[in-house]
Amino acid sequence: MNVAEDLDKLLENLPFFIQENLKNHSKKDKLIEIVMDLGRRPEARFTTGPQYLSQKIISWQDIDYTTKRISEFSDENRAGIERTLHRISCIRNRQYLINGLTCRVGRAIFGTISIIRDLLESGQSLLILGKPGVGKTTIIREIARVLADEMEKRVIIVDTSNEIAGDSDVPHSGIGRARRMQVSKTEFQHQIMIEAVENHMPEVIIIDEIGTELEALAARTIAEKGVQLVGTTHGNCLENLIKNPSLSDLIGGIQYVTLSDDEAKRRGTQKSILERKAYPAFQIAIEINKQNSWTVHENVKNSIDSLLRGNSSVSQIRQLSINEKTTIKYKKLQKNFLSLFKNSNNFKNIIQFNSNNWTILNQQNQIKSRNLKTKKLLIYTYSLSNNLVKEAVYKLGLKLLLTKEIKKATIIIGLKKHLKQNLKLKKLAKQRNIPIYTVNQSSVYQVTKLLQSLIC
Repeated sequence: MNVAEDLDKLLENLPFFIQENLKNHSKKDKLIEIVMDLGRRPEARFTTGPQYLSQKIISWQDIDYTTKRISEFSDENRAGIERTLHRISCIRNRQYLINGLTCRVGRAIFGTISIIRDLLESGQSLLILGKPGVGKTTIIREIARVLADEMEKRVIIVDTSNEIAGDSDVPHSGIGRARRMQVSKTEFQHQIMIEAVENHMPEVIIIDEIGTELEALAARTIAEKGVQLVGTTHGNCLENLIKNPSLSDLIGGIQYVTLSDDEAKRRGTQKSILERKAYPAFQIAIEINKQNSWTVHENVKNSIDSLLRGNSSVSQIRQLSINEKTTIKYKKLQKNFLSLFKNSNNFKNIIQFNSNNWTILNQQNQIKSRNLKTKKLLIYTYSLSNNLVKEAVYKLGLKLLLTKEIKKATIIIGLKKHLKQNLKLKKLAKQRNIPIYTVNQSSVYQVTKLLQSLIC
């Protein structure tokens, strides 16, 4: 991989005692950002960890020295350096005076997207997920260059904070022949997205950090016009988007559906379920786990449907080795629908997850219960029909045994309203370290989901 960073252009705008320490630093190529806070020592953050740069304390003069050498700060408290990809963000006090700076190093890395080259050539829309600082902006900058230069497509970048193409009216060479539309204020990003399609006839639109409902709606509108989308958003995985109502439209939206008795029986589910509302705006999703290890969902529609139904889904794990060789592995992920929303408040109006469909009563055994799948389970049922539990076991294809003796049981399962009142049973379970699980209703679906969460 080739790296273009123009680091010297950033360093020459910093106080001399910081420049001196960084110019010949052994980890200079691994520098992520430089932090200057009033009254504290300057700090450099590398991929390997943070390190102080000097014993000298940052003063007002040091901050003033840097701010006068860069462009003016925008309403988002961000500034840049002409013809570079570096970004300087400021922290202000109550009087609106700058008392802290974060100088992030911007790099154009050529070859970083070789791991997903085939996905770009497919012409499908790509959504890239990852937590802040994982390198999403660097990735889409390289995607823009490859699509525009090597695949000769008409590419428009909607550059809200000038992070993709740099803080200058002339875009950085890292985006190749792609064109860039700047956004004056963050709240206008969705309007510029639509304007780009209507005015400039792009084949590909690239958006960094989709974060609001209006932007998600604009992305859907663009997708319906037949334009390929490449976008990024914050989140570790697809489940984060399902739990985020303002962004769920990116993956088709989620709606509450009430099934008829016959349909619920045919599916083997409860009557009230969550389903995908429409076709996803993005057909492919990529989770950036580590710099050289990405999880790829080749069919977002199927992945979302599997997650909502509690079925297992298959995803790709793509890894790039030191010799730039890509290895692809397939991983089967067993997802429990209830676990997605167990601690979520986003869908409170749909289903009250504060009273979960199953609960562990004796919390001190929670750690022990995580290892149940490694043991032979003997189930003691309380206020539940043995035939109902056997049917749930049969549905999952498990080999579990029922017992009538509490002393021999590995776990206890019963109805919540009855188990809560049986203090004697809870005391005995506590003495023998037997986890107690409850379900709200006497239904095959709830027992199945409970057993699935314990075993799978």
